[in-house]
Amino acid sequence: MTFTPTSIAALIVAISFAAGLNVYATIATLGILARFHWVALPSGLDALSNTWVVAISVFLFCIEVFADKVPAFDLLWNAAHTFIRVPVSAFLAYHAASHLTPELQLLATVAAALITSVSHGSKTAARTLVSGSPEPFSNIALSATEDGAAIGLTWLATHHPYTAATIAAVCLLVMVFCVRWVIRQLKRSWSRRPAWLRSNQSST
Repeated sequence: MTFTPTSIAALIVAISFAAGLNVYATIATLGILARFHWVALPSGLDALSNTWVVAISVFLFCIEVFADKVPAFDLLWNAAHTFIRVPVSAFLAYHAASHLTPELQLLATVAAALITSVSHGSKTAARTLVSGSPEPFSNIALSATEDGAAIGLTWLATHHPYTAATIAAVCLLVMVFCVRWVIRQLKRSWSRRPAWLRSNQSST
């Protein structure tokens, strides 16, 4: 498909949201699609089809598939990726919007960073709640869903950018409305911790 300024904006919204869920899956999907000429990306993203870029992103995605499904360790993994997902998403948006005016390119970069921040922050908050569960299955299911959503949304963004952007926007709104509930649940979880520690200390 031929990308117009509006379709590029829609593409950026969708892949920025996907990058917040799994940035390596997003880059790998874009790179593979472009590498095998299944889609034509905006020219600013041509480097994603490079063999090394595809290989490294697939390798890192494979690592994340396992690392992101280990309770407790996944929290450290996601916290560390705050400094990876947001900058990489902004970098992708900057280059995807390379044919737009400098003002729009800057706006696209900032918007991508904000969208990824919300997506990534909501994922991390949800993972904090799920990690408190004694069984690992809910954590694995949530991580697998996030991986699938990142790949699926990225693919959809390259074929139907407006549909993908709409889905991402709806998910962002839901995440924003859920923030208060998540924060309330986290406060409850932390409020129980001192009592648990005191009971353990008294028993010893």
